[in-house]
Amino acid sequence: MRYTAYIASLILFALSLQQVAAHRDGWWGVVAFGLLTALGSWDLLQKRSTLRRNYPILAHLRYGLESIGPEIRQYFIESDLQESPFSREQRALVYQRSKQALDVVPFGTERDVYGVDYEWINHSMAPTHIASHDFRVRIGGNTAQPYDASVFNVSAMSFGSLSANAIRALNAGARRGGFYHDTGEGSISPYHRENGGDLVWEIGSGYFGCRDAEGRFDEERFAHNARDPQVRMIELKLSQGAKPGHGGVLPGPKVSAEIAVTRGVPEGVECVSPAQHSAFSTPVGLLEFVARLRELSGGKPTGFKLAIGHPWEWFGIAKAMAETGLLPDFIVVDGAEGGTGAAPAEFIEHVGVPMREGLTLVHNTLVGLDLRDRIRIGAAGKIVSAFDLARTLALGADWCNAARGFMFALGCIQSQSCHTDRCPTGIATQDPRRWQRLDVPDKATRVYQFHQNTLRALRDLLCAAGLEHPAQLGPEHILRRVSAVEIQSLATLYRFLHKGDLIGRIPEHAVFRHFWSVSRSDSFAAPDLVRALRAGKAI
Repeated sequence: MRYTAYIASLILFALSLQQVAAHRDGWWGVVAFGLLTALGSWDLLQKRSTLRRNYPILAHLRYGLESIGPEIRQYFIESDLQESPFSREQRALVYQRSKQALDVVPFGTERDVYGVDYEWINHSMAPTHIASHDFRVRIGGNTAQPYDASVFNVSAMSFGSLSANAIRALNAGARRGGFYHDTGEGSISPYHRENGGDLVWEIGSGYFGCRDAEGRFDEERFAHNARDPQVRMIELKLSQGAKPGHGGVLPGPKVSAEIAVTRGVPEGVECVSPAQHSAFSTPVGLLEFVARLRELSGGKPTGFKLAIGHPWEWFGIAKAMAETGLLPDFIVVDGAEGGTGAAPAEFIEHVGVPMREGLTLVHNTLVGLDLRDRIRIGAAGKIVSAFDLARTLALGADWCNAARGFMFALGCIQSQSCHTDRCPTGIATQDPRRWQRLDVPDKATRVYQFHQNTLRALRDLLCAAGLEHPAQLGPEHILRRVSAVEIQSLATLYRFLHKGDLIGRIPEHAVFRHFWSVSRSDSFAAPDLVRALRAGKAI
């Protein structure tokens, strides 16, 4: 049976030859069955694939079905609520809001409200009325150029990962809606500048756009770009949720003239983004560098983005703030559930702390040091709906960023081909035959409408909860079912510190109890207790 298809091809090929010899027609059979016979013969002769040798021709049917497996599951098998990584329901919501289509739901919820992890926001018997949905948070209130940011913005996505037209559409939508567009660590491209939308310039370990020939930070180049009025804030990237602790390499052939100019690297030469910064090596050094960036930018709000990993490293940064008085204007917490154009599977699946736990740790630490009112916190990680915004703000964030949500607004269909340069929608590709078909004015309008309609939905949630601004959201407002008969608020599920709890004492909180006292402001090195555990495995 393993050779049925191959033998049948041989027989039909022979019969086709007889047909041609006798009647001078039937050439299509000779060609078709001849090709199948050749394929089967090659399968038998090659040695790389045992499956093809054992199942000539038939093995290719398996490969074909396997190649379209994701599409079959997404379009015909997956339920509307199955997230992989975003559910059909989530994607449909973004599409509807970006197209200004009807986004109401009929009949009743499809969710199991008695199932574990079902969440909701409690409503009030005295709902409020909020006139405007344009919610703002002031960042860098003590700087020379503070910025009033929207509570919902475009997260970091570099030119190179996204196409030129995708960058144009995102920035045009951001300008129209008055929200910011994070450049990603690939620096500020000409396409970021065309439409004049607010930019947050993200600077990674490669210092793209502000580096010298050896890849070191260049103050003069930084100051030149940072003082551009379109750049509203400076964000130093320490780590990214989808691949924390991992650098990157852009092969030389992919370093086009445009990317070379944008990043400040030689065209056609391998472009390396190291895993670690070279401008500092300690928590205090990090804060000194942030302060220097603020000064060089002309007093613009300056902070850093990180995915939480070893708790003692974050605690070292926090201790350095308390000891030196050098504070970032903001911190963006990126979660392990965040997206990326390409990363090793192990990093996407098993490295880094998820956003909610990372956010609560950062928020708690700043509250415990009585610094929370001086440092704003942003958060990113699978945020697409108003409820996602509300839950994240309730856990301690001042504002939220989204990347893939705005990609859906551009028309992304979650084909998960970002790393292949064959994105079917022209968003995550550098192939001009694909990205030139992305209509910038239309997609910019969709980006704007998605942002506006999501904030209108957030306003409606706040009104139902009896609140007047997102800043009033707290963990007591969000409820989660933890079993069929038990419900807890996020205020109960997550341990929250009180103001000053870390000043002169250590609270009864496991992570602080174990690592706060042994963390150091002068080093990211592991504490003695961790090194002792490692030593137990030494050979």
